[in-house]
Formats: sequence, C-alpha cells, structure tokens
Amino acid sequence: MSETAKEWIPSDGDTFTTNDGFIFNIFGYEHPHDRVFAFLKYIPERHKKLFHIDFLESTWTYKNKKLFRAERMYTAGNYQTFIETLRSNFPHYVYFCPFRGKELITAPLTSIKDVYVPRECLQRLLNLKNRDSLQEKTLELVDLFSKESSISLTDFGVHGSVALNMHKTSSDIDLVVYAARNFRKLEQAIERLAKAETLSYKFNNRLDASRKFKGKYLGRTFMYTAVRRLGEIDIKYGQFRYTPVNNVKFGCTVRDDGEAMFRPAIYMIESYSPEDAVSVLPKGKIPKQVVSMIGCYRNVARSGDKIKVSGMLERVEDLETGRCFHQVVVGTGTNEEERIWPFRG
Repeated sequence: MSETAKEWIPSDGDTFTTNDGFIFNIFGYEHPHDRVFAFLKYIPERHKKLFHIDFLESTWTYKNKKLFRAERMYTAGNYQTFIETLRSNFPHYVYFCPFRGKELITAPLTSIKDVYVPRECLQRLLNLKNRDSLQEKTLELVDLFSKESSISLTDFGVHGSVALNMHKTSSDIDLVVYAARNFRKLEQAIERLAKAETLSYKFNNRLDASRKFKGKYLGRTFMYTAVRRLGEIDIKYGQFRYTPVNNVKFGCTVRDDGEAMFRPAIYMIESYSPEDAVSVLPKGKIPKQVVSMIGCYRNVARSGDKIKVSGMLERVEDLETGRCFHQVVVGTGTNEEERIWPFRG
C-alpha cells in the first residue's frame, strides 16, 4: 500500500491507480476497512484482450502507458463482464459483500499505487509553474465559478484526465464542488453566467437538460458534480443490510432533493403510483426513497417534481437499531431497464 493510501479517506469521485495498471474511480462513501468500492474506468493495453467489451476508439496515456476505456461504462452487461473478467484474472478486485448479498468490484488498499483526490489535484494545478492551455483554462473557469458563487477555491476540485495529467487538447474540464450547499450555490451562479452569455449550457438529451451539469466555456466543454464533505457522510459500511425484493415501475413525487446531487443520489419520495400489477405494494413495502447508483441520474429532479422510476425494490435493515424501511435502487448492475425519468403531468 502506498503512503498516500494509508492516510486517505476515500470519497466518491476520487481516482486511483493500481499495481496492475488499472485506473478506478471511487464509488460512494461506504467502504470496508481494507478495500474500496469502485468502478473500472481505464484498462491498460496489456490487459485489453481479456475484456470482451466494445472499447472507444480514443486512447489515453498515463505515465507512458496506453489506456483504453469501455464504450459504454455503466451498463449492467458491461458491469457483469468486468466482474467475470476480474474474477478469472484478477480475483482480488472482486468482493462478496455480505450486506448486499452479491459480488461487487472493489480494490484492496494493498493494490493501490497512486491516489488522486480532486481537491488536492486542484491545489497541485495551482502550484504548477509550466501549465498548458487546458490547465490554464481549467483554473480560469474555477476562478470564475468561485467569484460568481462566493465559494472558496478550497471547496473546488479537479478530476478526470486533467487531474491525472493525461489530458489531450480536446479533453473536457471536469470539476468537483464539495458540499450540498455549495453545489446549489454553484448551480445558481452558472445559471446567471449562462443568462449573461459568459458561458452556455450543453444539452445532449433530456436528462442533461434536467441536470444542467454540462456547459461550454470559451469553446471548451465542462462538467461539474458534487462530493460530500466529511461532515455530510453519515453512513458507515456494515450499518445496513440490503435485501432485494422485486423489480418495480412507478411514478412518484420528489419530496426532498437535499441529497440528489451526490452519488449515490437520494430522492425522498411520496405519492407512490404503481405502473403494473407487480408494482402494487402493501403499505409497509411502499418505498420512502429512490437511490440512484448511476451518475447520470444525479440531480435530474427537484422537490415537487414528478418522476417515473424503474428499479429494484429493496428492504433495508439498520443493523444498529433494527429499524426497517424500503427503497428502490436504480443501477444494481443486473438490469438494463433501471432508470429515473423526470416528467410533467
């Protein structure tokens, strides 16, 4: 284990490299003491032939090593392929979680080589003397956002290819803002900047238009996401047991969006309305929240908005208090039809 990893408190969006040459992104905030939940983002050339998936034509280079990325990273089919390939060739990355009752992709802390925390990556970039044009534009954009939103620079971070110094001239700018309150402030600041035509939104589909997380600044695409501050992490690994019940489809109203910007995204809901016979539930099983493990469903709806949901109904048991409730999870890695869709009506 690297010295960096020893002092590290893993958070969603952190990136790390491993001794096998893989690059992973941390997923969520619940992790066993000796490993972290993550998804595999970049695969080194020497391991590419092991993964029977479609790859992007683009390649990346990290410390002189050529890397490849899945064409579709977050599909249930690809996730299962990753697990099968890792189990056969790198079994230390597959972990049976007793609290979820299934295998998940993880990385043992002993396998981690380098860690990239967005906040620290921004500080390194600020201290860099010979910056290229994309690095300069990244800092210019962060400075603009900080001033317009009155958010301290210390509450911003950089991730993606710029953070790992593996960017190209065509790369996007990927930013992080820490804390829910700061995310909402930044959201409002970007809306003002868009109205002033200092920048523009970039929407490829309806979800993009709902999230408003992507835009263009001086011809460069940027994206921003939210990461919890340490004080906003109120869950620990092993506190809850999650038991799948059955797939459900329903409409509902978002009651509280206070944790909808994070990953996992949590939407507190009300007015559950089943869309098929299987989804008709007794009162005790009606879900109190929808939890998205898929990043593209972050912040797609606000309090009062209506959404349609397809996902797995789970029984959640708090092992410390014995309290039980039900939730619906989108992104279990087992079904391609799981989604959250905002709608009017």
